[in-house]
Order: sequence, then structure tokens, then C-alpha cells
Amino acid sequence: MTAIDWLNLFLFYLSLSLLAVGGAIATAPEMHRFLVERQGWLTDPQFNASIAIAQAAPGPNVLFIALLGWNVGVNAGGPGAAGWLLGALGLALCMLGVMLPSSLLTWLATRWGHRNRERRGVRAFKQGMAPVVIGLLLATAWVLARAHGVLATDWPLWLLTAAATLLVWRTRLHLLWMLGAGAALGALGWV
Repeated sequence: MTAIDWLNLFLFYLSLSLLAVGGAIATAPEMHRFLVERQGWLTDPQFNASIAIAQAAPGPNVLFIALLGWNVGVNAGGPGAAGWLLGALGLALCMLGVMLPSSLLTWLATRWGHRNRERRGVRAFKQGMAPVVIGLLLATAWVLARAHGVLATDWPLWLLTAAATLLVWRTRLHLLWMLGAGAALGALGWV
């Protein structure tokens, strides 16, 4: 990778940061398009493993971006010290790029929104963002399910997804109970 490639990686995450309305995971389809399909810096298994490992690890949801940057750097540097150094560079560029604009914008917008919370436009904005966030999360689910290869034929998974969606929507049952139930069903081999 050249210096221009590293700059493009940083600028990509800098611009993507402002689209991460539903959290960083909501932009995973665009990351996949850029890193895997367009640039070829990662493979499908590397991309999916980065998300899976980061989601399984304790800590913030955004850790998968650090792993994506790490893998881009390691792929560029190869085995050994060069891979580790470029992995650290990729990690730092991706995390700085994705965190800086959104953090600054969030801080400024929150201060403004709190001062103007009674305005009709502020209330409308909050209500209008809900469908956008849901759409971005559905796009992420589609990309991850498509890569799994059993999108149309895995009916127990679809049934479990529908049941969990209805429970979240219609009850006050805590989400952790549903995650635990999904983990138990997966451990039993039912989904």
C-alpha cells in the first residue's frame, strides 16, 4: 500500500463516520463494499471474522473497525514486524477516522439539541431518524447473512429473528434474555 492508499483509508473512515447513525455496525455494508469489493484489501472471511470477533469481545461495538484496520495493515505488511507496524497504523487510522468527526459532531449537536429540545424541528428530527437507523441495521444483517451462505434456506434462523423482533417490539422483555435464549438455541443446534 502506498501513502495515498493509507490516506484514502483514513479519508474513507473520516467520511463514513458521519453516516454511522445507528452505530458503527450500521455502516458495515459500505465498509464491505470499499475494503473487500472495491479495494480488495480484505477477503470476505477476514471481514466477517473481524466483525464476529469484535462483537464477541467485551467492550464497545466499534472495535470491529479497529480489527478491520489491523487486518488491512497486516495484509499490506505481511508476516513479521512490518505486518505488526502496518497493522497498528491501519488500526490507528481507521479508529481516528471513524471517531473524530462523529464525536465532535455529536458533542456539538447534543449541546445544541439540549438547548433547543422544545422546537418542532428537533422533535421531528429525532422521530425521523428511527427508520433510517432501522434500515441501516437491516442492510448490515443482509450483508452478514448473505456471506454466511444460507440466507434463504435457514428457516429456523428466520423464525427466531421474527420472534425476537416481535418480542422487542411488543413487550418490555429485556434484550439480554432474548440474546441468552438465542445463544441457548444455537448451542443446542436448533438454529
